[in-house]
Parts: sequence; C-alpha cells; structure tokens
Amino acid sequence: MPKNLRKLALLTIIFILTFTLVASNGIAHNQTVINTAQLNSCLNKSLAPCIVTPEPTISPTPITPFTPDPQLNEQQRFLTTIAIKLPTIPQAGTFEYILLRKYGAPFVNQEPDTKLPQKVLFANELETKEFQSTLTMIKIDGTNDCYLQQSAALALNKARTLQNIPLKSGYGSGDCTRTYTTNLRFWYKYANDRILDKVRQGKETAILGIVAPPGSSQHLWGLAIDLRVSSPKQRQALNQNGWFQTVENDIPHWTYLGLTEEQLPLFGFKKQVVRGIKYWITPI
Repeated sequence: MPKNLRKLALLTIIFILTFTLVASNGIAHNQTVINTAQLNSCLNKSLAPCIVTPEPTISPTPITPFTPDPQLNEQQRFLTTIAIKLPTIPQAGTFEYILLRKYGAPFVNQEPDTKLPQKVLFANELETKEFQSTLTMIKIDGTNDCYLQQSAALALNKARTLQNIPLKSGYGSGDCTRTYTTNLRFWYKYANDRILDKVRQGKETAILGIVAPPGSSQHLWGLAIDLRVSSPKQRQALNQNGWFQTVENDIPHWTYLGLTEEQLPLFGFKKQVVRGIKYWITPI
C-alpha cells in the first residue's frame, strides 16, 4: 500500500475510535424514579391492585442505588423502594398483600444481578420453573446440591468463610432453592386447605411463620436458606454479608437482602426481638 494511503487509513481509524469513545461516554442510562404521590393515591383505592408506572429520567453511569426520601414514613419508604422491582403492589387486605407483608422483604434488593419475580405468588409449577430458568445459580460451598442465586450464594459463601454456619439439614437442597412441588409438600406437612382459606381471608397469619403457602416461598426465588445459627458471631457474619431473619418466628429461615444492617431502617424495616432473636419486619 502506498505511503499516503497508509497514512490516510491510519488517520481514519484514529478518527473512528475517537468518535466512538466520545459517543459512548455520552450514552444515557435510564434510572427508575418512583412517583410517591402516584403510589399513595393508588394505595388509597380499595378495589384494584396498585400499579406504579416508573418515570424514566436520564442519569450518568454508574447508576446510584435508589434511596427513599427520609421524610417519608416507614411504610412509604418501603413501598417506594419495592415498587422498583414489583410493578404491581397488591391492594391492602388481599391475599397477595398478606404474603407481601410476610415475605416481601427481598424486593428491597437492588443488586443488578439479583432477580425478583414480578408478583408475590406463583400459580403453579410452570410459572415457578419459568422464573427459575432465568436465574444464575451458584452452589453453596461444602453442600451436596444446595444452590442459590449468584449474589446470595457468593455472600453466604463469604459469611461461611468467617464462621462455621451449617445448613438446617446439614447438607441438602431442601434448605435452599425449592421447586413449587416442594413448597406444596411442605405446606401440607404443616397445614391444609382449610387453613389456606383462612389465610386468604386474613383470618389466620400465625401459620406463615412456620410454612409458606404454595407458590409464595422466598425459597422459590433462590434468595432464602434454612440454617442452624446459634451464636452472635454467626449472626454477625451473616448480617455483614446481607443476610437477615425477616420472617418472624421462622427461626432457621434467613433472607438475602443485599443491604447492611444500618441501611434497613432507611428502607422502612422495623426491628422486632422475639425470644432473643432479632427479626427485621416489613412495615406494611
């Protein structure tokens, strides 16, 4: 190739690379902003679920994690946060709202690689499998077949390098991510259809601290695990890595929130100590 042509080609390449870098730095990224007034208005309606439409705004990368307005009350801070991941907030008094109150803590998780369902209740095994097929799962170190979502598994593995924290069963998958069928089997081990009808009507809630109704367990999401925890050091190692007890009276059950303990009140969580065990409860 003649010298002049080589020089022209080189200048062209430099121009293209420079233009690409400048253009890429100017790319806009959508950030979800929750309209609090819309949320409050929606929650005051009694006949329909609350559907919050996010308002797209332009922000530079990287995106700063959402933090609720500290002037809002606890319930508002929690609901505006979970509306980022849960587009339809169940209406107060419904079966789904009861489940959200008991098991909805993980919806505050804002880690980009943590996936959450679009609703609080799976109807059947097919819906559960469709959601679980989208997850990136990692095995918990030292277990036979215990898998969790990648973010939750990495955090738990890190906590277990700090302290010996055994699974409830010692080894098995039943403590970790479960199928709809397993969730169903656990329900009928402790409850029945009559109790389920009472839960749907809001007449029975104590059972929810023992077992989750079919399709509603956090274990279906790959963000919960049953552990044998008996010392403050074990709890500290888990808390430092985003794991907390969020289902009151379900002692072995731990939930991955991906937040620090200091952050939990900012998102509306209430600390509840029951028989010496500290739970972080949703404020709804």
